[in-house]
Amino acid sequence: MTDTNPGSLPTRRSDFRVLRQITTRWHDNDHYGHVNNVVYYAYFDTAVNGFLIEASGTDIRDLAAIGIVAETSCRFLRELSFPDMVHAGLALEKLGTSSVIYRIGLFRNDETEPAAIGRFVHVYVDAATRRPVPVPPSIRAALTALAEGYVGFGALP
Repeated sequence: MTDTNPGSLPTRRSDFRVLRQITTRWHDNDHYGHVNNVVYYAYFDTAVNGFLIEASGTDIRDLAAIGIVAETSCRFLRELSFPDMVHAGLALEKLGTSSVIYRIGLFRNDETEPAAIGRFVHVYVDAATRRPVPVPPSIRAALTALAEGYVGFGALP
């Protein structure tokens, strides 16, 4: 199991080993002129799953075990708004037998301080029975590489 001390988790842009770019959309904004809070969770999901697909070289939807979101949280620090470019920083907080906890930082354009810091928990379950199973080997390899500072995309060696 890989476990990180919460005090050592990244919060600044330069602390994250992987950054994924996400384009805000016109309809992400709410009546108050900023990205609605629920959209931040979609950004988390997009960043994590996009990373897993690219880093593992696998269409994760076709695996026998799938990652189900069991828990999410978000600390909102600054506004995001269309047409901002969001950069989602990914870090591994904990890799267990059947679960993964990610730390995610959302950064507006080129800013170094986060607009939001999130926690995102995947529990791997059998796609048919929905019972917990070990993290698939291709996903574990991608997550191990993330923990070790792998930056880039394409299937891992």
